[in-house]
Amino acid sequence: MVLDLQPTLSNGQVHLRPLISKDFINLYRVASDPKIWEQHPVKERAELYGFAPFFAESLKSKGALLISDISTQKVIGSSRFVLRPTFGNAVEIGWTFLSRAYWGGKFNGMVKELMIKYVLQSMEEVLLFVDKKNIRSQKAVEKLNFIPADKLVIDQNHYLRPNDVIYRVQGIC
Repeated sequence: MVLDLQPTLSNGQVHLRPLISKDFINLYRVASDPKIWEQHPVKERAELYGFAPFFAESLKSKGALLISDISTQKVIGSSRFVLRPTFGNAVEIGWTFLSRAYWGGKFNGMVKELMIKYVLQSMEEVLLFVDKKNIRSQKAVEKLNFIPADKLVIDQNHYLRPNDVIYRVQGIC
């Protein structure tokens, strides 16, 4: 089975759908908050000149999803799926950002749960790479019960991104 990297996923509170070029302005409104990128290595994404290439790369990836709050119909962020064949039968979830109004609550967990359940229907593993300096994102991921790979017994030496903490969830296919 080939995994569709741009599914439509929903749980009644949050809706994820494929990112399209018409989403640029609404997503930039969210991304233009410098606090979102404060601990991120690419802080320029809060500025138009930094966000435009990020958005273009997201579209080109064919794995980007727009995230909306169903109750308000507002765009609240985005995330992305990327196949990682060098890690075996794995998919990375990454490039996720949410409006600060949605930090610390249930939305990040709901988004990740939808994405993880979807991936683990056909793949063996979900990976998340978080920059070592991005403590806020590390805490958000650990709140979702992801385990840092350096605390796991790793069979293969595939974890080669030295500036990242790698988290994984394995499923049963």
